[in-house]
Amino acid sequence: MNIGEIARRAGVSRSTVSYALTGNRPVSEATRRRIQTVIDELDYRPNAAARALKEGRTRTLGLVIPPASRRLTDMQLGFVASVVEAAAGVDFDVLLSPSGGDHDRSFERIVTGRRVDGVILMEIRLEDDRVSRLQRSGLPFVTIGRTRDSVDMWSVDIDYTMLVSRCVHHLADLGHRHIALINRSAELVAAGYGPGHRTLAGFTEAITERGVAGIDVCCGDDAPAGEACIERLRAGHPEITALVTVNEAALPGIQRGLERAGLHVPRDFSVTGVAARHWAEDFRPPLTAADVPTHDMGAQAVELLLEQLHTPTARPRHLLHTPPISLRGTTGPAPRPGN
Repeated sequence: MNIGEIARRAGVSRSTVSYALTGNRPVSEATRRRIQTVIDELDYRPNAAARALKEGRTRTLGLVIPPASRRLTDMQLGFVASVVEAAAGVDFDVLLSPSGGDHDRSFERIVTGRRVDGVILMEIRLEDDRVSRLQRSGLPFVTIGRTRDSVDMWSVDIDYTMLVSRCVHHLADLGHRHIALINRSAELVAAGYGPGHRTLAGFTEAITERGVAGIDVCCGDDAPAGEACIERLRAGHPEITALVTVNEAALPGIQRGLERAGLHVPRDFSVTGVAARHWAEDFRPPLTAADVPTHDMGAQAVELLLEQLHTPTARPRHLLHTPPISLRGTTGPAPRPGN
C-alpha cells in the first residue's frame, strides 16, 4: 500500500496524507483520524511514517554536530555512532545537522521545522546561543557537555575538572615538579568551549594545591600540531618532565615529538590525560588515562531525551562521568636531575 491508496480510501489528496504523515503542514484532527482509520483497516504495517501519525511524533531525533568544515575527532565520531545506534534500537531515526558559521540556517530548520521530536546537542560552550535558542523553542533537548549554568538542562558530560586534577596529582605523587598541560585548540578555548575551560581550571587548581610548576598550552586537533607543541615545550621549558592532555587527536604527534627529542616514555618523560580508550591503547607504550565512555554517553543522551518525550514534566537530570585513571605504561617516577 502507498500514499495514493491511503488518499483514495480516505477521500483526501496525496499531499494531505503526506502532510499528515510528516507533520510538515497542519491537518485537521478529523482528517488525521480518517487517514489513521484507513491505515488501521488495511492492516498497514507501522513504518516510521505511520507510527509518527499515530503517536503525533516524527520518530526522528536531531543530532547537532560541529560544522562540516571541521574534521570530527574520533571522540566526536564515537558520540555520533553511539547516538545513532541507541536511537535505532528504539526505532528512531537520527537527522544530523551541522551548526555554527554558515550552518546556522540548518540548525534553525531543526528547531522550527517540526522535523524532529527532540535534539541532542554536541560540543557545548560555557555560553551557548544554541542552548538558549532551544530553551526558547520548547523543543526537548539534551546536551553532551554543559554550559556554565546547566541546572535546568538535561545533560551528559565528563568531569574534566576532576579528571585533569587527578592526572596532575598522579604525576605529583610520582615526584614530577614541572608539568605541562596540552589543551584543545586556541580557537575552541577562545570561543568558550566548555571542556577546554574546565580542563584548565582543574589543572590550575591541582598544580597550586601540590605546589608544582605548571605551563599550559593550546594545541590544534591533529598530529602535526601535537608534534609542534612538544617541540615548543622542549625549547621553551626543558625542565618539564611530564604532561597532561585532553587533546586525543594530537596524541600521535605528541608521541612523535617525544621520540624525536630522544625521550623514552616513561623513563625520561611521563604522559597522561583524558582520551577515548582506543587512543590510549594505540599510544606507545599504552597511555595512562581516564578513558572517555563515548558509547555509554551517546546512549545515555538518547535515553534522557526519550525520558523527556515520555514524561514532559520530569525534572532535568545530569549525568557526570568521572571514569578512573587506567594505569598503563606512560607514567613513572620523575627522572633524577642529570640522568
